[in-house]
Amino acid sequence: MTNKNNDLPQQAAESTLGLNPVIGFRGKDILTSARMVLMQALKQPIHSTKHVARFGLQLKDVVLGSSELRPESDDRRFTDPAWSQNPLYKRYMQTYLAWRKELHDWIDTSSLSEQDTSRAHFVISLMTEAMSPTNTLANPAAVKRFFETGGKSLLDGLSHLAKDLVNNGGMPSQTDMTAFEVGKSLATTEGAVVFRNEVLELIQYKPVTEQVLSRPLLVVPPQINKFYVFDLSPEKSLARFCLRNGLQTFIVSWRNPTKAHREWGLSTYIEALKEAIDVVCSITGSPDINTLGACSGGVTTAALLGHFAATGVNKINAVTQMVSVLDFTLDTQVALFADEKTLEAAKRRSYQSGVLEGKDMAKVFAWMRPNDLIWNYWVNNYLLGNEPPVFDILYWNNDTTRLPAAFHGELVEMFKTNPLLRANALEVCGTPIDLSKVTSDLYCVAGTTDHITPWEACYKSALLSGGKVEFVLSNSGHIQSILNPPGNPKARFMTGEDMPSDPKLWQERATKHADSWWLHWQKWITARSGESKKTPSSLGNKKYPAGEAAPGTYVHER
Repeated sequence: MTNKNNDLPQQAAESTLGLNPVIGFRGKDILTSARMVLMQALKQPIHSTKHVARFGLQLKDVVLGSSELRPESDDRRFTDPAWSQNPLYKRYMQTYLAWRKELHDWIDTSSLSEQDTSRAHFVISLMTEAMSPTNTLANPAAVKRFFETGGKSLLDGLSHLAKDLVNNGGMPSQTDMTAFEVGKSLATTEGAVVFRNEVLELIQYKPVTEQVLSRPLLVVPPQINKFYVFDLSPEKSLARFCLRNGLQTFIVSWRNPTKAHREWGLSTYIEALKEAIDVVCSITGSPDINTLGACSGGVTTAALLGHFAATGVNKINAVTQMVSVLDFTLDTQVALFADEKTLEAAKRRSYQSGVLEGKDMAKVFAWMRPNDLIWNYWVNNYLLGNEPPVFDILYWNNDTTRLPAAFHGELVEMFKTNPLLRANALEVCGTPIDLSKVTSDLYCVAGTTDHITPWEACYKSALLSGGKVEFVLSNSGHIQSILNPPGNPKARFMTGEDMPSDPKLWQERATKHADSWWLHWQKWITARSGESKKTPSSLGNKKYPAGEAAPGTYVHER
C-alpha cells in the first residue's frame, strides 16, 4: 500500500465490527426515500430554486478562485497535495463540496418530518459519497500511480475488480483473506476443547503461572462473530493477558448454525451456557465463576443472570460486559430504517432461509458507512491497483457466521419491545427476567467513539442491574474497546464512583486515566477471583478430559 493508505484498515476496523444482527435497511427503503426526496423538490419549487441559486453563487466563487470551501478535518479523501495546490483539482473538489453542502442544506430547511429528514440525508450521502471526485480515474493519486507503474496499476485494479465480482459479491475486498489461518497465525494460545455440545465448544487455556486464582473466568463472545477476537494475535490477546494474571480462562466457541438449527433461540443458547458453566465448575472445583460477555454475548449473559436470579441458583459471581446494549432505545443511523415493516421483513427473510447470513449483514452495514467500508477500498484496490491490506482484525471481521432464524426473530422482537427495561417482560428457559434482581457485581466497558453500541446506551443498560456497577468509558471505538492491550500511548479511559441516571452527568464528574482499561479491570477481576492455589498439572479432569487442541472444530465451520 502507499503511505496515504496505511491507515485504511484502521478506519475500516473502527466502522465495521460488531455487526448489528437485528436491523439494517432494504433496497426498497432506499428507493422509497429517494422518491420522497425527488417529490420534495416538486412540492417546494420556490425553496428548491432558492438553493439552486445559492449553489450558482458558490460556483461563481469557485471559478473565480475566491471560495473558502475545504474538506472537514476528518475527511481523509482529499489529502493528496494536488487537491489543494493544483488550481483545476482544487476547483473540481470545491465544486463537489459546494454541491454536497447545498443538497444537505436543502434537506435541512425543507418541510420534511424529523425522521424523513434523517432518511433523506442518508440517501443524499449515499449518492454524493459515490460521486466523489476521489472515486474516479481523475484522482491525482491514481494518475500518479498509473505513470509510476507504466499502466500496470490500472491492469492490477481491473484484475482485483474481476476477482471481487466473482468471489466477493461485487464488493471491494477489505483484506487479503489468504494471509491468515486460524490456529496457525491467529488464535494460537495453547489450550484444549474440554466440552462440546450441539451449540458450543468450551475451550480451556493452559495456565502460564505457578499459581492460579481459584474462581475461573468464562468468556462469552457474540454469536454473530467467531470467538477468536479474544485471542487474535499474541500482542492483542485478552486470553493471554488473563493467563499472565493468574486467571483460569475458558472461552465459548459458538457453533456456526445451518438451516437445520433454525429453531435455536435465546433459551437454546442459555441452556448450552448453563452446561458449560457446570463443566467449568467441575474442572476447577469452584462453586461459581466470573463471566465476560461482549455485544450479543453480553445480551445472552444478562438473560442468563436474570434466569439464575429467578431460580435462586446463581453460579455467576461477577460479570464483565463489553460494548453490550440491553436498552435498545438507539438513536443512531443503525436504527434509521427500523420501522415495523422493515423489522417484520427482516424476521420473515431469516425464517424463510432458516438463518441470517453474516456476510449479507456485513454488506448491508458497509453501505451504512460507505466511505470507510467501500469507497476507500474502491480507490486502494481498483484505482491504485494495490492489493487489499493484510490486517488480522479485518480478517476476523470478514470471517462471519450465521444466526439461527428463531434467535434472530427474538432479537428483532427485543429491539421492538425493549423487554429488559421492564420486570418480567422477557421469559427465557421458563422463567421471567428481572435484571433488578441480579446482584452480581458488574464491570461495564464502552467506547466514546463507538457508533454501533453507543456508550450512552451501554451506560443506561448498566443501570438496569441490581448489583454494584463499575462503569468504564474508553476513548476508543467498538473494536478498540475489546482489543486494548496496555502500552498504547493514545489509550485513555474514565471511571466514576457515582452512577447518576444521566450519562452526560456521569461523564462530567468522571476521573480520567492514562493507558489501557485492561489494567484497571485486572485489579477489579482479581479482587473477585478468590484465593491463589497451585496450578493444576493438566487441562480438564477425568469427567471432562482435554480433547482437541484449541481453537477447536466449530471455529473452522463455514
